[in-house]
Amino acid sequence: MELFEGTRFVFRTGIRASCRPTVEGLENFPRSGPVIVAPNHLSFLDSVIVQALMPRKVAFFAKSEYFTARGPKGAVMRWFFNSVGSIPVERGEQAAGVAALQTALEILERDQAFGIYPEGTRSRNGLLYRGRTGVGWLALTTGAPVVPVGLIGTERLQPADRNMIKPQHFTLRVGAPLYFEKTGPDHSLPARRAATDKIMDAIADLTGQQRAGTYNQSRQAG
Repeated sequence: MELFEGTRFVFRTGIRASCRPTVEGLENFPRSGPVIVAPNHLSFLDSVIVQALMPRKVAFFAKSEYFTARGPKGAVMRWFFNSVGSIPVERGEQAAGVAALQTALEILERDQAFGIYPEGTRSRNGLLYRGRTGVGWLALTTGAPVVPVGLIGTERLQPADRNMIKPQHFTLRVGAPLYFEKTGPDHSLPARRAATDKIMDAIADLTGQQRAGTYNQSRQAG
């Protein structure tokens, strides 16, 4: 915890000094117990921002290549993601995805906060894509409250396909927690879909993004 708090302080101070973000709704974040944090996704830096600015440690999945990248940027990424307890996960493998959700379940069972992007991958055109149902599965299986988070303008910090980070003002909005009845893992796909759609509606209310109506696809998916 001390390592996380030190890292969070460093990044929070740097983000606030360089970007002067507008941060709203932190009082909505539960101060104890399991929490599922569900942001929209516009930038590589979104996880850094959420982990730095939230009142509690939030563990995110992170692509395994973030832990193996070379050079100064790679070293900084490894240090940050390791220090805040991010979880490396392989992309595009169903078995890896199932194992990752099991890891998320274990984090929530320890009364900790876990962050998941319902869109799966970042939006490169600013649209809010349909949520994948992993977040609904977690919510129904655990009964943990889901805190929707709206990020506005983070794509300007590091545009897609650019290596340079340019400080820019952005907005982070934390919505009121959403509560779902705990059913355990035995729930229907329609129930999971309905929970996910409710979460995406809350994110849309926070961001004002236009809805795509389809799933987002990673560039690897073609």
